[in-house]
Amino acid sequence: MKVLGVFCAFVALCAGSAIPVVPGDNSHYVEGESRYIWMPDGEGVPHLVDLHEPADEALLASRNGANNQYWLFTRQNPTNAQIIVNGNANSIWNSNYRANRGLKVIVHGWNSNGNSAMNPLITSAFLAVQDVNVIVVDWRALANSNYITAANGVPGVGQFLGNFLVWLINTAGGNWNNVHLVGFSLGAHVVGNAGRQAGRRAARVTGLDPAGPNWGGNSNALNGNDGQYVEAIHTDGGLLGIFDRIANGDFYPNGGRNPQPGCWVSTCSHSRAPELFASSVRTNHFVGRLCSNINQAQNNQCSGGTFNMGNGIIGKRGNGIYGLSTGSSWPF
Repeated sequence: MKVLGVFCAFVALCAGSAIPVVPGDNSHYVEGESRYIWMPDGEGVPHLVDLHEPADEALLASRNGANNQYWLFTRQNPTNAQIIVNGNANSIWNSNYRANRGLKVIVHGWNSNGNSAMNPLITSAFLAVQDVNVIVVDWRALANSNYITAANGVPGVGQFLGNFLVWLINTAGGNWNNVHLVGFSLGAHVVGNAGRQAGRRAARVTGLDPAGPNWGGNSNALNGNDGQYVEAIHTDGGLLGIFDRIANGDFYPNGGRNPQPGCWVSTCSHSRAPELFASSVRTNHFVGRLCSNINQAQNNQCSGGTFNMGNGIIGKRGNGIYGLSTGSSWPF
């Protein structure tokens, strides 16, 4: 029996360390056990990630939140970014930033940059329905390192972002009650840390399928205390995203897991969250129903009170677990 136990342990170890061969297929993945997982870059292309790869400490020291870039878009410059430099007041005065407008901040995830598809998708949605300042945060200097290095750098990236927002509003004006932070995957944890650093003053913080690997139980993960109202949209829970409730309002479209409608691989389900959010900003048509527990959400059997998922309403407030169904293609 002892030999059998050792053999079973060996088989389990091999299974956890086996390298998956089908790009984007994470059906092998067991949270907390598997070594390898497929993750999408900013264009949705899957890359194999080794979750046991050591962090590059030298890179973390040189490429941290100080390397963040802040790209401003408004209705006056909807597609051509104006760069705001932290600490340089003239970069604000010479831009289209206006203190009497709301402020939307968008943060990409791993292996991405300010030009990755989610940024213009969400920026254009906001500007289509609201006259606001949109700042896209480009943290590619660190985001394009190995996943462990990028994940370890998230708190610093968020803290620098939080300090930048305090400086921006103190220098050029603005109202924290009109600030909405939006982050995808690792970017969801970035905006969580930014909200904390800024004293939890942001009116809304939205996490789009907050990154899951190495984030379960992590004190640096997005949580419900990071802003006045914190929302999470879970689309690949238990694989690339966190499945557990972590916010004030947690939404589980189509059960919150892979596969989302129209998706065949986990990387597609993970990337669905920014698409759903952008659509919700334009039309606000996703109606969630309150769930009694997370199992109801997973099985899409929720029938309680209604609360819309996503949208850009700055005064949005709510609490609970919500389930809903969506379509398989835009606008879902």
